Amino acid sequence: MSFSISVLRDDFDVGQEYSALIADDTAAGAAVFFVGRVRDFNDGQAVTGLSLEHYPGMTEKILEQILEEAKQRWQLVSARIIHRVGDLQLGDQIVFVGVTSAHREHAFQAAEFLMDFLKTRAPFWKKEINQEGKTVWVEAKDKDNHAVERWGSETNPASS
Repeated sequence: MSFSISVLRDDFDVGQEYSALIADDTAAGAAVFFVGRVRDFNDGQAVTGLSLEHYPGMTEKILEQILEEAKQRWQLVSARIIHRVGDLQLGDQIVFVGVTSAHREHAFQAAEFLMDFLKTRAPFWKKEINQEGKTVWVEAKDKDNHAVERWGSETNPASS
């Protein structure tokens, strides 16, 4: 079993992260991963870049709490969460969430849960740069907050 969390400025290699996720793992029959990238639009507006900030120490603690809740809900063999910070360009990778489990339902659900909570509860502050070079702070969307509600948890990992 291997569980890890990283907050990085540098890019990551998806192939290497997947290899690390499944290394020495013969118990898991399912591996699911998600990679989030910087796209060129948001809310109908053109985006030219993204800057992500975080609170070192607190961010990792909350990511650990989110991962711990996923481990309690599903039978996971391993999980990796990587989230980048700093200035990112269009197409750059932002986040990697990977999980393994004996069964696909657990892997899919846990990966989706982790992403839902990363989007709404992890202390990352996202600032988009538009075509005019202006910056706009981005808040969690209603759809992201509704996604968290469906997990039936009233608990905010940040308040534990």
